[in-house]
Amino acid sequence: MNRQKAGSTSRTMQESADAYTRAEKVIPGGVTANIKYFAPHPIFMKKAGGSTLYDADGNRYVDYLLSYGALIHGHGHPSIKEAVIRQMEEDGTTIYGTPHEREIEMAERLCSLYPGMDQVRYTNSGLEATLLALRVAKAYTGRPKIAKFEGHYHGGYDQVLWSINPDEQEAGEAADPQPVPESIGLPEYYQDHTIILPFNDLESTERILRRHADEISTLMMEPVQGGYIPAAQAFMDGVRRLTKELGILLIMDEVKTGFRLSLGGDQQTYGITPDLTALGKVLGGGFPVGALGGAEEIMEVLNPKQGWDVMAGGSSNPTRALFHSGTYNGHPTVLAAGMATIDRLQQEAVMENMMNRTKKLRRQLEDVYKKMHIPMKTVGAGSIFNLMFTDGDIRNYRDLKQVDMDLRRRVDEELLQLGVYTKPMNRYSMSTVHSEDDIQFTVDAHEQALRKVKG
Repeated sequence: MNRQKAGSTSRTMQESADAYTRAEKVIPGGVTANIKYFAPHPIFMKKAGGSTLYDADGNRYVDYLLSYGALIHGHGHPSIKEAVIRQMEEDGTTIYGTPHEREIEMAERLCSLYPGMDQVRYTNSGLEATLLALRVAKAYTGRPKIAKFEGHYHGGYDQVLWSINPDEQEAGEAADPQPVPESIGLPEYYQDHTIILPFNDLESTERILRRHADEISTLMMEPVQGGYIPAAQAFMDGVRRLTKELGILLIMDEVKTGFRLSLGGDQQTYGITPDLTALGKVLGGGFPVGALGGAEEIMEVLNPKQGWDVMAGGSSNPTRALFHSGTYNGHPTVLAAGMATIDRLQQEAVMENMMNRTKKLRRQLEDVYKKMHIPMKTVGAGSIFNLMFTDGDIRNYRDLKQVDMDLRRRVDEELLQLGVYTKPMNRYSMSTVHSEDDIQFTVDAHEQALRKVKG
């Protein structure tokens, strides 16, 4: 199963097609998450290792999806495998259902790395972490509404599935965007309780926040939209100033970017201390995980001592404590994998080498497109980037409309045939195990793909 040379498009994907036919019979749409689908059918994977994927037909790929960025050390890294096996052997179980020391160790680690974290609670996904963050913010402030930016994704639940990929005719003016549902089945209540803001437009953001200040509990944002469109420093500084002035809690959703810009995430890079931070993806070392961290005063609303004491009996007191629970929260195996992930990131030159290779790949890809006279720029931050087929600046969701999406789709389809894997139209996530050979292979594949689609 050797990786084919860039330029070979003789791959068969019949096994994936057959698997998809089977899957459609028992799984809606043949996929376990809507974002995993692409036409004519997704590619079914069978094996992986390092920076490499093998599909059901035995085709080999350099992987830049990396499970949507979660696998910062690639597939099956030995240090993570060893940590997981050691945890199970030492503990004699995969889960206690009680407090355990690894919960403390990971929380101490996170609080030492992330400026906005004094205390931590665990969840089982980034989605759960952002959802808990909103509940904490509402409980702490007593205000019913939230604010989010147009184009920002925070998970698949009712309050935040608004204005992620909206039609501009429905979304209204760029400086005053309106909430547009991303899915059927969303209650109108949340349309009235979710304020949409324009990313990287401080003047308009300030005007909208001041208009609704008495109602907004929190502003939740991706400091790097989609993991690849960074906020301007002045914009971040202004957002932090405004939220403090108006008594609005600032939540940084670092599910995509945690550990990918720096060990302390976006907040370390920007020098901004949020009130609450949501983490996921990289934190689990390939296992399901989420975490919410924040200032002690705010996180105290989760303290069960203020509510119902299970040993005292009687009824709960929902006016004093915010309920949060989950059977698998703080799972020992997951935390062992997560700590091994952080351990390796803290080794000398590991993150530096990953960042340097990311820059090299971006630079060489831009050179290829320039040589082929095709407008393209890479847009990103840290070890994540995306390819924008345009000469224009990309600062927010509305700017994406100038990108040649049809050309991007055709290039991505050719890249799959050539052995470069990322879900079509998706961002590229680098790992600590992508090699110089991987970079050269990827650059060559892009050149071959461009020659094919441009005739």
